[in-house]
Amino acid sequence: MDGKSMNATEEKLKKLKEIIPEAFTENKIDWEKLKAVLGEDIEFKNERYVLNWAGKSEAFRVLQTPTTATLIPAKEESVNFNTTENIFVEGENLEVLKVLQKAYFGKIKMIYIDPPYNTGNDNFIYPDKFSETKEDYLSRIGDKDESGYLTREGLFRKNSKDSGHYHSNWLSMMYPRLFLARNLLRDDGVIFVSIDDNEVHNLRLLMNEVFGEENFIDCIIWKKRYGGGAKEKYLISLHEYALVYAKSLSDLAEIYIPLEKDSINRYYKLKDKNYSIRGPYRTHPLEATKSMGERKNLVFPITAPDGSNIQPKRQWLWSKERVQEALNKGELAFIKSKNGEWSVHTKQYLKDENGEVRKDKAFSIIDNVYTQHGTNEIINLFGNAQIFSFPKPVQFLKYIINIGIQDKDGIIIDFFPGSCSIAHAVLEINKQDDGNRKFICVQLPEKTDEKSEAYKAGYKTIAEIGKERIRRVIKKIKKEQEGKLDLDGNAGKQDLGFKVFKLKESNFKIWRTKIENEEQLVEQLQQHLEPLDEHAKTEDVLYELLLKSGVPLTAKIEEKDGVYIVNDDEIALILEKINTKIVKTVIGVKPHKVITLDRLFNNNDQLKTNSALQMKDAGIEFKVVWL
Repeated sequence: MDGKSMNATEEKLKKLKEIIPEAFTENKIDWEKLKAVLGEDIEFKNERYVLNWAGKSEAFRVLQTPTTATLIPAKEESVNFNTTENIFVEGENLEVLKVLQKAYFGKIKMIYIDPPYNTGNDNFIYPDKFSETKEDYLSRIGDKDESGYLTREGLFRKNSKDSGHYHSNWLSMMYPRLFLARNLLRDDGVIFVSIDDNEVHNLRLLMNEVFGEENFIDCIIWKKRYGGGAKEKYLISLHEYALVYAKSLSDLAEIYIPLEKDSINRYYKLKDKNYSIRGPYRTHPLEATKSMGERKNLVFPITAPDGSNIQPKRQWLWSKERVQEALNKGELAFIKSKNGEWSVHTKQYLKDENGEVRKDKAFSIIDNVYTQHGTNEIINLFGNAQIFSFPKPVQFLKYIINIGIQDKDGIIIDFFPGSCSIAHAVLEINKQDDGNRKFICVQLPEKTDEKSEAYKAGYKTIAEIGKERIRRVIKKIKKEQEGKLDLDGNAGKQDLGFKVFKLKESNFKIWRTKIENEEQLVEQLQQHLEPLDEHAKTEDVLYELLLKSGVPLTAKIEEKDGVYIVNDDEIALILEKINTKIVKTVIGVKPHKVITLDRLFNNNDQLKTNSALQMKDAGIEFKVVWL
């Protein structure tokens, strides 16, 4: 364990080496051998079709730079910390994505982000490599004022349209984040990215590069308003987009979404003898349309309720055998017109024969849910529309959640959550269908303007608004559940909580590689006599070691006498003291792996050696951390 985040490039090289070991020489790719193995003449000329921009190579270097940062728990800001599986992380999202790589690699079912649209008025973080070193950039994203808040002046760069790198800056900001986000997706995972006309063209090309053009699913068009635009000089723009890509389209199941309540109430009004199992039904004509090719076996009479024969004007949709089967089950409806003519209709029930509510195909155009709905949700929760501007409506997000997660279970991550509309949507949709979807929101503690309504209301950062919104939604749902009859036994089962974590420098002192003189070297050596930071808390160290061991933040943790047992017997961590008695106790638990700190041995090499041997004899992996 080197204290650094997982290096995505190294992981890919490792996998490639497993598949094609003969293409490597001295642990490096031999391009000539690789070409020979693939049997192709691979060209690396400039004439290739490729998305390029000023600063792309530098953005890639930022992506490849591992982080030594960690996440520390903030229990006092959380709700039901010990039991919830929902997470809110306060910190710069690129660093947080790096921290999450090992623990969440291939575990996320859906990603939704609403990044800066690059309108020319946006402020966002990007590596300004044209004027600063990598060290300066990494330092800048950690700048804080006396109160401990990140400084907007040092942290952000305004990206105006008159900048010579207007589009390049935005691409440099997005590229590493999308790259790292893809690593987190499951093979059947899906990503949605909201955007408008300012960058939709570049985003499509960028996502083709990161996710593969073959994994493009669709471009959702969201009609965000129903009027206005009197100030527009040319056309009134009413829409935005959400680009949808799969991690691997071949691993993604066919997409169906639940029917909306309005559709059910509008169309499913009829009842028959099958109602108790199959619910209400709607009808569709059995008569075939002109677009269907002629088939003689679909032309036959059907007996009406009064005994008369009904002949199709052209032909039926179903064969004679299928019609007879439907008649036997009571699944055909006969409707008599005012002029006495009979017509035959199929019954489309709300539920299948097992009582499961049917689903429908999703459309790529979202209508009847507008930006104003999102503003109204802020008013309902905070009593003030100005707390947060233009949040995405919950109904819009619920629609895409139903597209992204088919089985009501899975993790959704949003690393541009703003006021945390996505968390609101997850909690609401789980309440409606008893689902078990989980959210991870990663929000920068960006300072609110001192003149803003949010600041006056006590919210000093955007992150504080997001956390408070989640708390208020949880409180609202709990209140709605009070006094309700628990007919299906699901009351109290919904996860109404969230863990708060904050991005922080490692609890371990990290060796500085940039040493320019003997004095600095001596200083470094003296500092590392005690590798653990003097202010480090045991629980903070625990979560850092878990993350860097690939264990998620929602792991089940039990503590006894300074020993932490994780996920029953997956890992045991000895963090406060170690002796022969503790070693014996831990071995009795039979964990797969044991992690402890070198400092706990107090230079007792005999105890360390004996502990290692006993663990080995018990078949337990033993790691001593000295960073």
